[in-house]
Amino acid sequence: MSPNPRKKPGRGLGAVDEPAVDVDEVEPGSDPALRALRKQLLSDTLRPYRGRLAVGAVAVVGSTLAVLSVPVLVKLGIDHGVTPRHSGTLMKCVAVLLVAIAVDFGCQRIAQRIAGEVAERSSYDLRMRLWRHMQGLSLDWFERQKSGRVISRATSDVEAVYELFSQAALTLVSNLMLFVGIGVLLVVLDPLLALVVMAVIPVLLLATWVFKRRSERAYRAVREKIALVIIHLAETLTGIRVVQAFTREPINQAQFDDINDQNLAANNQTVLLMSVYGPGIDFLGQLAIALVLVVGGLRVIDGATSVGTLTAFILYVRQFFDPLQELSQFYNSLQAANAGLEKIASVLATESSVPERAGADHLPPPEPGRGGAEIHLARVSFRYRAGELVLRDVELTIGAGETLALVGATGAGKSTIAKLVARFYDPSDGAVTLDGHDLRLLAPSSLRKAIAVVPQEAFLFAGTIHENVAMGRPDATRAEVEAAAWAVGAHAFVTALPDGYDTDVNTRGARLSGGQRQLISFARAWLVDPRVLILDEATSALDLPSERLIQRALRQLLVDRTAIVIAHRLSSIEMADRVAVVEGGRIVELGSQAELLSTDTRFAALHRRWEATLA
Repeated sequence: MSPNPRKKPGRGLGAVDEPAVDVDEVEPGSDPALRALRKQLLSDTLRPYRGRLAVGAVAVVGSTLAVLSVPVLVKLGIDHGVTPRHSGTLMKCVAVLLVAIAVDFGCQRIAQRIAGEVAERSSYDLRMRLWRHMQGLSLDWFERQKSGRVISRATSDVEAVYELFSQAALTLVSNLMLFVGIGVLLVVLDPLLALVVMAVIPVLLLATWVFKRRSERAYRAVREKIALVIIHLAETLTGIRVVQAFTREPINQAQFDDINDQNLAANNQTVLLMSVYGPGIDFLGQLAIALVLVVGGLRVIDGATSVGTLTAFILYVRQFFDPLQELSQFYNSLQAANAGLEKIASVLATESSVPERAGADHLPPPEPGRGGAEIHLARVSFRYRAGELVLRDVELTIGAGETLALVGATGAGKSTIAKLVARFYDPSDGAVTLDGHDLRLLAPSSLRKAIAVVPQEAFLFAGTIHENVAMGRPDATRAEVEAAAWAVGAHAFVTALPDGYDTDVNTRGARLSGGQRQLISFARAWLVDPRVLILDEATSALDLPSERLIQRALRQLLVDRTAIVIAHRLSSIEMADRVAVVEGGRIVELGSQAELLSTDTRFAALHRRWEATLA
């Protein structure tokens, strides 16, 4: 039962389901392929720091030996200094003890500093490597992922690796050495008393085994639930306008309460386990000390052992159980880090579906007096992953400097054609060429300079209007940015803002209207001066006056450029040289507006419906 019972919300829009089976649901280490990827990633990440790690390992050994020497020095001080009343010997033992304490302090400081530096640098390297790789992945990968899960790769998963490198790994080495060293010293000091301590070991091992089994499930649940929290937060905050517009706050709150309750319950389970295991280990340690005191005290009385030996033995027993408790904590950190490394490794192993070929070509500069570029789709078919074909044997040529309008019903395949021309995807069959160059053989940087896309929903990044217009040309001057804004009719509203071109648009351009954001998007495309312009229903967010401004600007922008205009408005295709009607993933009609309107065509029927909506 949830620790904070509430009425459970119904399933529906915005509800976060348990994720489908993927790397997030695979138990760390259970998949051989992921395990190999994890080991390789760990090796690659730590390779540059092998020298520092070697120094850190020496420091850990020095610290451990210093700690192990303390009870022995206490024994010598008691047996050879206190008992025979030799103050000189006692002072010598104390002096050596102080040296051991100083060595422990110095070695720990060195080890922890090295561990911290390696953890910081390696986590930095890992996050940068992950970021660079994700930016190079194709759109289909991002469309399959939930934004919260992508965010968690570069945040919580990297943080789990950092925790392992900074503390847990150091704890493992130190405590394993202490555990083994103390065990050996106990046998050396007094084998009989060592057997007394070993009497509680079976109970300790059983408790540790039970804790390990249950903590695996508990900490796995914690990782799953916090991922759901991140996913729900990211989705809700991204769509906050829709949430508020439809007064979804109570429902979203109920869904978040449910998810947060699950997260709380999972964390409470780990707290419960630790509240039993930790005190349990401490209890067994105290019980072992009591048994040692009884048996060892009787042996001291009988003269079978010395007071110093008994004292050293008790000090070692106190230290003997601490490593086990800390190793249990290390195990949990190891589980989290293994899971994080496997998730990160799976992302890094993902290859882009639109890869850059070795020795990729670069588009030559356009011939003098020739604007635009010729686009050719040669028997192109396409499907999204394993789905049905979206495009079927599309054969289409768009001449250099020509404007082609794509029209048709929603889902007919218009935007898919545009995405293939922009090489957001590669065709499943056939080829797309630009001036005779297969897009798959072109360097992405060269292709992006030649093609600009103005989407239906303009996306502005947090920053100034100048920075958003100059996104494709960060080195553009203020005069060039203003010229682009003038050209598309955005200059008037920009200069009316308090800070003009230095106005911060806020996150996603929330400070501007939808039409203003789209005008900025047009100015952005104008500034990069592309050879091919793709307008994906780019004027749908504009009011009539703004659309007229854009139409006038487009007449200038499209001069000597090839353009693909995806249209649902009659006004959007008025400037098109030809119109292609897309239906069922095929080009079913192609010609000028006059040609298509002269007969009883699909386009003519569509045109009549558009006119009726304007009447």
